Amino acid sequence: MNQPAKKKSFFRRLLPPRKWGLAAAISMGALLGLGFYVLKLSNAASYLSDDPKACINCHVMTPQYLTWNKSSHREVASCNDCHVPQDNVFNQYYFKAMDGLYHSTIFTLRAEPEVIVAREASAEVIQNNCIRCHDARITDPKIAATVENHDFHRTDRTCWECHREVPHGRVKSLSAVGYQIEPVEMHVPEKRDIIPSWLKSHIAEEEKDSVPATKQTTP
Repeated sequence: MNQPAKKKSFFRRLLPPRKWGLAAAISMGALLGLGFYVLKLSNAASYLSDDPKACINCHVMTPQYLTWNKSSHREVASCNDCHVPQDNVFNQYYFKAMDGLYHSTIFTLRAEPEVIVAREASAEVIQNNCIRCHDARITDPKIAATVENHDFHRTDRTCWECHREVPHGRVKSLSAVGYQIEPVEMHVPEKRDIIPSWLKSHIAEEEKDSVPATKQTTP
């Protein structure tokens, strides 16, 4: 059998039998449509950017966004600057894809902890990025001369063992930090209203009861 004939035979074996053709086409179309729907629903394109708002596509990341948004790091570093490798673009997107796949799986299964803690691989990336940005500080001879065991302590522990409130603070749980109150561009629905309907009804009833009844006047 010649080479073109072998290729044709190989691809023909991949096709379903004729009696299953319609069912296979419908199934493939449904899976493809569902895939595009999930991509749209999850706002997947936003993860290709450096916009920190992409991190709160999953609402469980709200504490991390809120605490970063009120920190000094907000002006100089985004989420990707700290949590994604910066050595080369291929490693950057590979790590981002693998980490994002893990996060989306855990969040979809509702298996996330109350307080999110970085995994070992993520902690290593964060530590390397801390050193990358603050290299001049940790190698400053003045600090090394005045801080006891400076050289030893900066290599045997992570930076956040001492700098515990940078940049997310000590309060990191969803129940403690709360939700995003101010509008976030990608999360603002068309009819956004901070006040829930039940509270609006209660306020309306209170205002109605507080208005004195007007006396009817005879003409």
